[in-house]
Amino acid sequence: MSILVNGSPTADFNVGRGLRQGDPLSPFLFLIVAEGLAGLMRKAVELGKFKGYSINDDIQFQILQFADDT
Repeated sequence: MSILVNGSPTADFNVGRGLRQGDPLSPFLFLIVAEGLAGLMRKAVELGKFKGYSINDDIQFQILQFADDT
């Protein structure tokens, strides 16, 4: 597996552990990671490192998170 960091792929790495589909722990772990990511994004916006997106003057957002995409 490889992930993108600042638009560039990392070196390949193996995923050694994970949760089985339907594991009751999965939603809890998702919330922990999603909240951490949202906090990091809010901080990046406050520091001016990330602007986010604007649809118009009334609708602006910095992050969208969906459990089925994570």
